Amino acid sequence: MPNEQGRVFREAWIAGVKKYYPGEPKPSYITPWDETPDWERASAAAVYDQVRAFVIAADGHTSKLTRAQKGRFVALCWIGQIYKHILDPKPAYVADWDDLPDWQQQTDADIFEHIEHIEQER
Repeated sequence: MPNEQGRVFREAWIAGVKKYYPGEPKPSYITPWDETPDWERASAAAVYDQVRAFVIAADGHTSKLTRAQKGRFVALCWIGQIYKHILDPKPAYVADWDDLPDWQQQTDADIFEHIEHIEQER
């Protein structure tokens, strides 16, 4: 199951990058799941689980959150994974929400909403 959830997260990330990134994205931004490093796979699954738990704990009322609130949650969960897996990350890897580019904020919000929709359908 974690592999499946991680894949869903990664596919939502790639869809968002393709939709919002201005110009041609870096190849690492759209690397397919099967070529994604193990730490990123584990991180994708962990963040999916965190969003899922939040949606369940709120009894589906996360639909009342703003897109920015949803995106912030994903971004913060991802930062936790960066610190878990990278000893001394680049500042851009752990940037606060307000410092993220718009394309990344929109992508993170889309990821939350995608997971939220899946979980509300269950």
